[in-house]
Amino acid sequence: MNTSLDQKITLLAGWLHDKKASDIKAKDVRGLSSIADAVIIVSAGSTRHAQSLADTLMEHLKEKGMEYIGMEGYQAGNWILVDCNDILVHIFQGENRSFYNLEGLYSGSRDIEPELDHDA
Repeated sequence: MNTSLDQKITLLAGWLHDKKASDIKAKDVRGLSSIADAVIIVSAGSTRHAQSLADTLMEHLKEKGMEYIGMEGYQAGNWILVDCNDILVHIFQGENRSFYNLEGLYSGSRDIEPELDHDA
């Protein structure tokens, strides 16, 4: 278990949870992906919500001095990818999440359960 990776995932997932992202899933994809150690997959309720989630991530990453590479898909908001270097965050809207089925793509990976405050 990589404690620092799990801690970073919990931090990122917490920010998304605070902004009402739903169905938050995190996976350790080391050995399955050459571009990241982990992925976080969340759902958003609308284009504006997806964009707000991405904005929140970028703001917090910058505030904390955490490394990030960039973002794709922001304008359309159907699938926004935020590249946090070692963690890729996928923000899906509507049926796009089930259509692309990233959870299935990484079905052989270890699930990471971020410690989220579910009472918030």
